[in-house]
Amino acid sequence: MDERIVRFIRALRATGVRVSVAESADALRAVEQVGVMDREIFKAALRTALVKDARSLPVFEELFPLFFGLGEPPMMPATGGLSPRDQRLLQQALQALARSFGPQMAELLRRLLEGQPFTPEELQALARYAGSRHIREWADRQALARWMQRGAGLDERLEEMLRALLRMLAEAGMDANTIRQLEERMRANRAALLRQIQQAAGMSALERLAERPPEPSEAELLERPFHALTPTDLHRMRQMVARLAARLRTRAALRMKRGDGRRLDAKATLRANLRHAGVPFDLRFRRRHLKPRLVVLCDLSTSVRHCSEFFLHLIYLLQDQISRTRSFVFIDDLREITPIFAEERPEEAVRRVLRENPPGYYNTDLGTSLATFCRSHLDALDRKTTVIIVGDGRNNYNDPRLDCFELIRRRAKRILWFNPEPRALWGTGDSDMLLYAPLCAAVHQVQNLAELTEAIDRLFERGGA
Repeated sequence: MDERIVRFIRALRATGVRVSVAESADALRAVEQVGVMDREIFKAALRTALVKDARSLPVFEELFPLFFGLGEPPMMPATGGLSPRDQRLLQQALQALARSFGPQMAELLRRLLEGQPFTPEELQALARYAGSRHIREWADRQALARWMQRGAGLDERLEEMLRALLRMLAEAGMDANTIRQLEERMRANRAALLRQIQQAAGMSALERLAERPPEPSEAELLERPFHALTPTDLHRMRQMVARLAARLRTRAALRMKRGDGRRLDAKATLRANLRHAGVPFDLRFRRRHLKPRLVVLCDLSTSVRHCSEFFLHLIYLLQDQISRTRSFVFIDDLREITPIFAEERPEEAVRRVLRENPPGYYNTDLGTSLATFCRSHLDALDRKTTVIIVGDGRNNYNDPRLDCFELIRRRAKRILWFNPEPRALWGTGDSDMLLYAPLCAAVHQVQNLAELTEAIDRLFERGGA
């Protein structure tokens, strides 16, 4: 039993439940005290020792029956109590159905009649056939179970065959009560086989997850390239964004405090002291304003989508440190999303933007997007505005519209570019990055969240590049 409990704890960890070594030892000691005879007390002891928060409880409840049984009755033969005549009618119907539906389906129907469960070897073969090696997340078990059911024939084909069998028995003159009892037992056995497959799919998924290397630390996640992120990585990183923004906000506020001291304004002082023959009795000071005014253009195509997502999330969590932000997204053309962030919280707004601008098979066209901006949104720019473009500079061989880019550069204070591609790829293939880069005040490589956070942090430095 200790070995099974250890396997259960390993499964909890594989599905994301945090269980320490000390808590594992507590669970073993608790079971030693309460025993295993009373299943509910045994379950409560493990739950008390291993579950620390409400989010982990559903996982515990789902995994517990996989390791410690469902307490359900075994499959029973459906043909018990049939008269010799009824058994002969049943065999004749099965032979006819085998010709219509094939021998494999007829064998499955015979399994239901005899109450024969799948063997462990059969379940393993079904899991391999269904693609258990492709399991990446705990949620994948449901898809695995569906493919195992289909591979075993436990789908609409079996239902059709079962109805055909009952119809043939009725036409052959079998008693209606006997047919009803036969149907109830066969359906109960079918449900038992489905539970077997669900349990086998769960165990197969857990075995695959247990073989997975341990989850990366937050520091490792920060350094992981955007293109290499798994769904689990993305989920964890979305939870980290708020903490990163709080850190950036604190650092920006400290810089603002240091930069908020009065600085001598030489020109204003000279003008004010002309009446004193230029002797500076009356000093004039000016304050330094560090809050940037931003216009951001984010590429939402598949290759840079995650980088733009985290950039938007961080920028809008830092709005108290920014004078004003107008935001635009593009794939094949430009769309303003500023009103969405005015209506909703940053995390909800980002989800909505991604949902309303899904990736597809259309080609990225930054040139057209720049032309749309110059035609419709030049009022967003002035000499105090920093323009930030998040993208890989790939135009799918369309016109890069350097004339529009140059117009934006002249109207704005500066242009910064955040590119998630490695520098070695800039200018290769359909990349126009080497054409845009000379027109930018600074170009930052932002392959991962650490580099993206550093680039955003530099916005609030005194030089700002």
